[in-house]
Amino acid sequence: MIIQKNQSIRIIALGGIGEIGKNMYLVEVDKDIFIIDAGLMFPEEEMLGIDMVIPDITYLKENKERVKAIFLTHGHEDHIGALSYVLRQMDVPVYGTKLTLALSKAKLKEQEYFGKTNFIEVDSNSIVEMETVKVSFFKTNHSIPDSVGVCIHTSEGIIVYTGDFKFDQAATKFYKPEIGKMAAIGEQGVLCLLSDSTEAEKPGYTTSEAIVQRELSSALYNARGRIIAACFASDINRIQHIFDAALENKRKVVVIGKSLERIYHIALDLGYLEVADDLIISIEEIKDYQDHEIVVLMTGSQGEPIEALQKMAKQTHKLLNIQKGDTVLIAASPLRGSELFLSKTVDMLFRAGANVIYGNRTIHVSSHGSQEELKFMLNLMQPKFFIPVHGEFRMLKAHRKLALECGLRDSQIYIPDRGDIVEWKEGKFSITGKVPSGNVLIDGIGVGDVGNIVLRDRKLLSQDGILIVVVTLTKQEKKIAAGPEIISRGFVYVRESEKLMDDSTKLVKDIVERNIAKDTFEWATLKQEIRDELNRYLYEKTKRRPMILPIIMEI
Repeated sequence: MIIQKNQSIRIIALGGIGEIGKNMYLVEVDKDIFIIDAGLMFPEEEMLGIDMVIPDITYLKENKERVKAIFLTHGHEDHIGALSYVLRQMDVPVYGTKLTLALSKAKLKEQEYFGKTNFIEVDSNSIVEMETVKVSFFKTNHSIPDSVGVCIHTSEGIIVYTGDFKFDQAATKFYKPEIGKMAAIGEQGVLCLLSDSTEAEKPGYTTSEAIVQRELSSALYNARGRIIAACFASDINRIQHIFDAALENKRKVVVIGKSLERIYHIALDLGYLEVADDLIISIEEIKDYQDHEIVVLMTGSQGEPIEALQKMAKQTHKLLNIQKGDTVLIAASPLRGSELFLSKTVDMLFRAGANVIYGNRTIHVSSHGSQEELKFMLNLMQPKFFIPVHGEFRMLKAHRKLALECGLRDSQIYIPDRGDIVEWKEGKFSITGKVPSGNVLIDGIGVGDVGNIVLRDRKLLSQDGILIVVVTLTKQEKKIAAGPEIISRGFVYVRESEKLMDDSTKLVKDIVERNIAKDTFEWATLKQEIRDELNRYLYEKTKRRPMILPIIMEI
């Protein structure tokens, strides 16, 4: 039990508020900081060339001696993908369930982090005693086994973070939520509930996985050729359904995709996937079977399948391509912003001769609870205060409305911005300040070296291209020794725009000669004049604004 009275309690979201993914929440009790989850977000459409996005952890770096532990709720990348970047900055123990820790270790290896980390395995019955708090856990129902909610017990009540959850009444053994334990936590007294808002706009209940299982089996039974089943690599529940449906329909399964193979082997080794002995075959063995005896389970490089499906449709996948008579099952919802990409991919699959089952058939359902399940969680926990998390702002507002329907008052609900400090003072929470927060963009091995200015340049380059203007001057005589030469990339096709390029060259030559005729001239002024006048001229002639890079050399 908590012996000492806690003097200070603060809750800060570094990610996961006003966005999908990048989940990272801090609970500060007295001098100690506890991190719950450390997730990444996949880039939005305007983040050109970016591989992933992680939270800004400046505040944690500045206070690293106060950080006592990281608690992980489950093994999806939007909850563990930024872990290596946090551990590069501070040495803290990481608590998680067996599968979550195994997937986290694999993620660290993939991100080339080889530092020593103290991983501590917990289960839903574990209690972690800290100096200022104790931490307990409860099982939740999600699309990956070993998912838990986290409870931080303070002298003022329990702070509960649900993690991702739904309530499926037909959940199988690895996915059953501990509803009785949740009710008991509510009886003990929940000071503040942080709850998943992903499907807060969706009425009713999320469709049961039992219906998905039935639909998948029916789709496999009715297909005459090969089945290409596409899903997220970390959706272990869906992977199990596909294995079960294949076994039921006497088909063999081929697993394709690096991330899928990695997660499949981890889950299989730990006993979280049940696979018949002779169900899985290698890609080389496909030729030994008839088309109607094959299921190909696949995903892409980032663990999402749509891009790999497009390669298959274009006949450019290095292992397997779509052939006439194939049935493609898309058992995954598209990442935010990639709906158009999915639509184009489906069209290409049909064009390649495949029958595509997606969207309109229940072969995939959300792994998050809909409105009635979110209300159920609120009623189980009976919180004094409520912060909806894990969702875009409209989802958080929808969740707030549900909380009001469940009897909470407006004064009990907070929707903070990223980085806001929600502090417990004199019997209530209030927003008392802000810590640095935002997006850290990762491109290749560069962490945070691509910012808004680089993205702006990339956007400009993608829109109107680039012109490089090269001029060589002689130092003594102050004359043009070579050039001006104009190199165009992504602006106009030079061979068809000779007059435009000749006129541009003449314009630059006039500018240079005018400047070097003066007694003194500045390089910066000359370059800026070339940019301004050339930009004005090109816009007048083409209504385009390419990026102009003058390069002046002296010999």
